[in-house]
Amino acid sequence: MVVSLIGAGPGDADLITLKAVKALNNADVVLYDYLANEEILEHAPETAKLLYVGKKSGEHYKTQDEINELLVKEALENEHVVRLKGGDPFVFGRGGEEIFALMDAGIKFEVIPGVTSAIGAPTSLGLPITQRALATSFTVVTGHEDPTKAEKQVKWDFTADTLIILMGIGNIKENTAEIMKHRSPDTPVCAIEKGTLPGENIIFGTLEDISTKKISPPAILIIGDVVGLYKEIYDYTKEDKN
Repeated sequence: MVVSLIGAGPGDADLITLKAVKALNNADVVLYDYLANEEILEHAPETAKLLYVGKKSGEHYKTQDEINELLVKEALENEHVVRLKGGDPFVFGRGGEEIFALMDAGIKFEVIPGVTSAIGAPTSLGLPITQRALATSFTVVTGHEDPTKAEKQVKWDFTADTLIILMGIGNIKENTAEIMKHRSPDTPVCAIEKGTLPGENIIFGTLEDISTKKISPPAILIIGDVVGLYKEIYDYTKEDKN
């Protein structure tokens, strides 16, 4: 028995890796998340059992502990179980927690990385998260910390040139207010809704006003001078489409 923890990529079903497709081809059971494109499930055999265990803001179909228990249960009863997670399993995907649950049960596992939305969503648009002489570093951070923590770890004083926030739309006003203690209110920002999917949408603003814009999750925030650079690319591609 083996469990394959697979990153499903940022949204577009074609952005899953070939290694992930091969693993899905041989799956007996697939546990999949809310952010994993369901078109990817077509790579699993018709006989495979498909189990939805998605979690999204304000709606948890199963808790993480329940997912861990189900993953172990299915692995003990089947030869090959696939755990399909949106983006990459180890970028705010709780892949580490699931691995430790498997280890405790003595179950073998493999990890097949995926394209995280933190990079895949902006770069698929032509938004460079680094750019020579403009941005030589980036930080990826969660915009929604575990509320049960005794103390917050995110202080918003990051010094990287580009800041990428995942799961931050619900707390966008509070988070940008904290960031403005360390960065200029005029810092360019853009939100990418449904990155790499047909309903993809880009909203531009600044740290000062981005929280006043209408932004629907799932979306990520990109903060930094690269957003100003991307505005030129965005305008060019819009003209090309017209």
